[in-house]
Amino acid sequence: MAARGRQLYADKLKDLLEPQHTGQFVAIEPDTGNYFLGEKDIDAIQAARAAMPGKHFYLARVGYPTAYKIGGYGLRKRPRE
Repeated sequence: MAARGRQLYADKLKDLLEPQHTGQFVAIEPDTGNYFLGEKDIDAIQAARAAMPGKHFYLARVGYPTAYKIGGYGLRKRPRE
């Protein structure tokens, strides 16, 4: 499912959604290619679930390589005391 969602975004939605919607989230239903936009991840998912209950969705952030990134203080080396 994730591979199909990534492929749909790259092949069909990237050029359509960027740059007008950069930074927004997109929930993609991989079987149909239907997609739903939201300013926040929860907005896109709620719109998708309202329109297509019981389906699974691939979530992406328009214009970014991933929807989220892992990082921050916890991953930096801390000085020894």
